[in-house]
Amino acid sequence: MSRSLENDRLIRALRRQPVDRTPVWVMRQAGRYLPEYRAVRAQAGDFLTLCKSPEMATEVTLQPLRRYPQLDAAIVFSDILTIPDAMGRGLYFAEGEGPKFRNPVRSRHDIREIRVPDPQRDLGYVLDAVAGVREKLGNTMPLLGFAGSPWTVATYMVEGGSSKTFSEIRGLLYREPQVLHELLELLTQATCLYLAAQAEAGADALMVFDTWGGTLTPAAYREFSLQYMQMIVTSLRAQTDKPVVLFTKGGGAWLEAMAATGATALGLDWTTDLSDARQRVGDRVALQGNLDPCVLYSTPKQIRAAVQQTLQSFGHGNGHVFNLGHGIHPGVDPANMKALLEAVHELSPAFHD
Repeated sequence: MSRSLENDRLIRALRRQPVDRTPVWVMRQAGRYLPEYRAVRAQAGDFLTLCKSPEMATEVTLQPLRRYPQLDAAIVFSDILTIPDAMGRGLYFAEGEGPKFRNPVRSRHDIREIRVPDPQRDLGYVLDAVAGVREKLGNTMPLLGFAGSPWTVATYMVEGGSSKTFSEIRGLLYREPQVLHELLELLTQATCLYLAAQAEAGADALMVFDTWGGTLTPAAYREFSLQYMQMIVTSLRAQTDKPVVLFTKGGGAWLEAMAATGATALGLDWTTDLSDARQRVGDRVALQGNLDPCVLYSTPKQIRAAVQQTLQSFGHGNGHVFNLGHGIHPGVDPANMKALLEAVHELSPAFHD
């Protein structure tokens, strides 16, 4: 069951209930743009060590909340590739190149080597971080847990890392679709268990990041991405009443289908107009987003104007969580993040009764 929170704006907004102002948090709000994060990252020595230290992960999760009291939520510091790492695929992070796998998945034989991780045993460090942040926060504000979508996680597993063309996984999709489905089914099972465990450990809402769903054709998106997110939503709905947010980067064409999954809210990137999205989904889901992250490279005056435009795009009423359309970039001036948050606080009450 959901806990009683001193600041429950985010949870109320996700449920399309009245709030006094639009709640705000930012994807990657704990990250490289903050000097205090960079100090802990240097202490850890590498990114994966930081993720796997519950104490350090707890610390960096809390850093933006100390710097920015305007934030309405924490999101646990982790990575979307924790599940394939627990599956033994040899995750590592190459400096300047991002994530890589020593053991990419390219065949049915590779898939049959994979077992579904036990969250407590194999991903306990994430659950310990969730519990640690929950303890530090008390009941002051909500904590978000998250996972990558099965399709997005599979792209890294099959490609062996990041990709611009996704030629390996898209080739597999067309050449041997059933093999890819076998991988996606395993990842879906793992993700359902993982997110339910995060909810049990203290997360108040859960988010699924489908970063690469927008690379698919409409038919392939429904078959290889949305179908599996639907399974996750259905599974979580049967276990918890906590809100579930789906975010597909580049997914603006499929909002109606995403809303039909039973998710509580949809995240939007900056390529979709909020007013159009609201008209299309009606009162089925709340909406989260969707300021272009690059606005934060401008000036406080321009940031304020962009915040006003985003709020006006959604319009008056309930069901909006202010966020960027994707994660905050490493080179952003922390003062500009403050300008964003202050603008949301000052301007958003006019859009609520």
